[in-house]
Amino acid sequence: MKKVITILTAVLFLTACDETKKVIDVAGNVQLSGAYKVSSINNSAISENNPTINFVALDKTVRGNTGCNSFFGKYSLDLYALSFSEIGSTEMACDQPIMDVENAFMNAMRNTGSYDLENSVLTFYSKADRSVLMVAIKDRASEN
Repeated sequence: MKKVITILTAVLFLTACDETKKVIDVAGNVQLSGAYKVSSINNSAISENNPTINFVALDKTVRGNTGCNSFFGKYSLDLYALSFSEIGSTEMACDQPIMDVENAFMNAMRNTGSYDLENSVLTFYSKADRSVLMVAIKDRASEN
């Protein structure tokens, strides 16, 4: 009888943990949802043609503009782990400084492993060494 109670307790505990994780993941998606303007990549400030990124929690898609081209794709969130997949973009050519920012932006997205969102500041961290890859500011209009 003790074994049965122990097994039932373990099953209930694991089920409760799974449900808690689902609630946390949904809350994270809702919190992340919205439009952001990238202010720095690899600790270099961006003053013009700033990339933008928009997270859509409903279908876990992401889209935006690199400063030159539009992009789109999917994201996945697991607590504070963040990754992007199936990223595609238009392929217009722009002046070299803008293309340099675009390349750095797309590289930062490919290498993102986690994030932090505090006071409308979204920070993307490297999956390799947790260094800061990119910082973006949430558009206040997208918070509502």
